[in-house]
Amino acid sequence: MNKIKEFVDRFGLPRIIIVAFLLLLCVAAIMLEIPITDLISDALVRTGMNGILVLSMVPGILAGIGLNFGIPIGIVCGLLGGLLAIQFNLTGFTAFFTAVAISIPLALVAGYFYGLLLNRVKGSEMTIATYVGFSIVSLMSIGWLVLPFTSEDMRWPIGTGLRTTITLQGRYERLLNDWGSFNIMNVTVPTGLLLFMLFFCFLVWAYLRTRTGVAMIAAGDNPKFATASGINVNRMRVTGTMLSTALSAVGIVVYSQSFGFIQLYQAPMFMSFAAVAAVLIGGASIKKANITNVIIGTLLFQSLLVVSLPVANKILADVSSLAEIARIVISNGIILYALTQIGGGE
Repeated sequence: MNKIKEFVDRFGLPRIIIVAFLLLLCVAAIMLEIPITDLISDALVRTGMNGILVLSMVPGILAGIGLNFGIPIGIVCGLLGGLLAIQFNLTGFTAFFTAVAISIPLALVAGYFYGLLLNRVKGSEMTIATYVGFSIVSLMSIGWLVLPFTSEDMRWPIGTGLRTTITLQGRYERLLNDWGSFNIMNVTVPTGLLLFMLFFCFLVWAYLRTRTGVAMIAAGDNPKFATASGINVNRMRVTGTMLSTALSAVGIVVYSQSFGFIQLYQAPMFMSFAAVAAVLIGGASIKKANITNVIIGTLLFQSLLVVSLPVANKILADVSSLAEIARIVISNGIILYALTQIGGGE
């Protein structure tokens, strides 16, 4: 009995429930004759394409700003980088890395001013971040209409402004997915995509062990002690916010190339909720997070979506409207469950 309690305490009851639910869904998928190898392949792809967006939560949490619901700021910067790569008529890895190279400095500048704002609203960071994230998406809905992009691949054929969805076919669609990919027992492993995600996980892990990284963690963990030790807490909070914003910018470029399209206007509005849910499912809290939480959380969250939606669609195949409702309930239900794990006391 003590060993069971120790296992539950170590692994976490929420994660145990999530894993049990996932296993139940996998059994249901097999019984419904849904190809399980295809589901595993899709789960690996979705883990790689969403991993860096989830990783962007870690610097903000450790710096003391909590769960960064403001990552749409970085996402917008990443979208700008991706659009400029198309505007310059680039293709292949040149286009992809150009998009990343452009988005990072844009996100660092935006993250700096965003961090200054969060320093002025200490104690309400997550609430303000949500409003700021929604506001930047709404503001850029106007920006996508008036920015002077001239590429015919992006603009509406009639009128002004950019299309809602811009294809990356012939540009940098699925570059990372296909690079070095291989099949094992009918499961396709997107090697390049997973390696790129793990590379950024390593960069964050290494940074957190530098002098600045340790100071940032100390500032977020105990601001008063950090101040007494000579650490500029506000500066560390801004640093964490900048890193979080930059990672989300890179994350949306990776996400877009894997998805095959750049989605503008209202598309980035709620992307922060899925990232927050994943890192919480992985075992993080509003004060503590690590790379393991990111990898486990992203894999569990995306696997749940990949398996549960086809199962719901198969069971309710005769009633298309109910199948769509079931998909919405499942995806948002997972997010809601993860958010409840924060705990009112925190």
